[in-house]
Amino acid sequence: MASVLIIDDDPSISYTLSRAAQRQGHTTSFARTLQEGKHKAAEEDFAVVFLDVRLPDGDGLSLLPILKGQTPSPEVIIITGAGEPEDAATAIANGAWEYIQKSDSIHQIAVTLERALRYHQERLSSSPQSSALPLQRENIVGESPALRRALSTVEQYAASDVNALITGETGVGKEMFARAIHENSNRRHNPFVVVDCAALPDSLAEGILYGYTKGSFTGAARESTGLVMQADNGTLFLDEVGELSLEVQKKFLRILQEHTVRPIGSTKELHSNFRLIAATNRSLETMVEQGTFRSDLLFRIKALHLPLPSLMERKEDIHLLVEKFIELLCRQYNIPPKKVDPELLEVLESYNWPGNVRELRHAIDHAISAARNEPLLFSQHIPQMIRISVAKQRVAETPARLSPLPETKEELPSLQEFRTEGYRRLEEQYLKDLMRLTGWVIKDACAISQLSRSRLYALLKEHGVLQNKTLNQ
Repeated sequence: MASVLIIDDDPSISYTLSRAAQRQGHTTSFARTLQEGKHKAAEEDFAVVFLDVRLPDGDGLSLLPILKGQTPSPEVIIITGAGEPEDAATAIANGAWEYIQKSDSIHQIAVTLERALRYHQERLSSSPQSSALPLQRENIVGESPALRRALSTVEQYAASDVNALITGETGVGKEMFARAIHENSNRRHNPFVVVDCAALPDSLAEGILYGYTKGSFTGAARESTGLVMQADNGTLFLDEVGELSLEVQKKFLRILQEHTVRPIGSTKELHSNFRLIAATNRSLETMVEQGTFRSDLLFRIKALHLPLPSLMERKEDIHLLVEKFIELLCRQYNIPPKKVDPELLEVLESYNWPGNVRELRHAIDHAISAARNEPLLFSQHIPQMIRISVAKQRVAETPARLSPLPETKEELPSLQEFRTEGYRRLEEQYLKDLMRLTGWVIKDACAISQLSRSRLYALLKEHGVLQNKTLNQ
């Protein structure tokens, strides 16, 4: 007997789903809203959750990452009255077991539930064996639901020898996750060989990948073992595989099929028992359509797929990453550990991080260098570009109302009075954000606001922003 949670605001649908579950001997609980469903899912372990897409207080799909981030996580069946292809794709990509419509027959719903429960039981029964050795995740920091889902996939793929493709934006840590798959696999005691495809020129690719014999060409003063053979019994990691030319793709496809190489100048073929993991920040499917990537190679390298979340999708991890980077960098520079002002964390969590985790590390490196001997890191220590971006973003987020809602017509000001008051409040808020994010450094504040020093001083005094603050020149 299993516990099933039904999150749906339609009583008739909830009754139908409940009947399907109870006929199989399971108990059911109900939630009518997103918040109620989130609360119940946190209080009790459910084997299966039926989750409606359209709920009174929001999009049901927003709850999916939270549900799949639980331990143990339930199997989530998305059910909706208006099927949307993009919603289905989002649901499956975020770990949903199935995406079905309310118009499906009760028999189809019951079959889906039965299969989901069978899978859930098998997954739980096998977890004690896989958890005998804890997952090795060196330098992969965070506990957000998005990261936990990725690490769960790492654990699954580590138990396999099938080729895998890791995708994600620049700076999300694709090589670290590839290493994690390798370090948790049976190949962990053998080499992890990295091929930087972006730095692999066509003229040298064959020698670098396959090796060569002494004297096989001008400059071959000694024998060289290619990267493919160096990865024998280990893992061959093709970083930025989308940068390979079509000619190199063609040659590598045969290596991938046969797992044999013939070094330049040799008459013998050598066998290499490598496991391939590739990574890219590009859409290989789009490249196939454009004719710049071979479809047969894509099929072979994407037997398993690990999409990595951007830092925007795991902002809950920023404070943990900051702590880790400070620890590592202070040790590297042989200086005492530094603490972080809460305001700095607010700025970091407000930024959109196009460069992801790599950009965050550079920002902390910059802050530590700028702080020098100061024990506390402030927002003024991070790159000015980040502070400017956050300041612009906050100014753009103008509130819907600048004054309380009037109760009577007598309380409503004239249009001119309303404009004047609204402008004053916006200007005051801008100045407060400007000075806070620049760490009260006048030079930086003038550069961002494009105001002269005298004008900036006058405005700060007019709006009472100074308040005994010490300005830095």
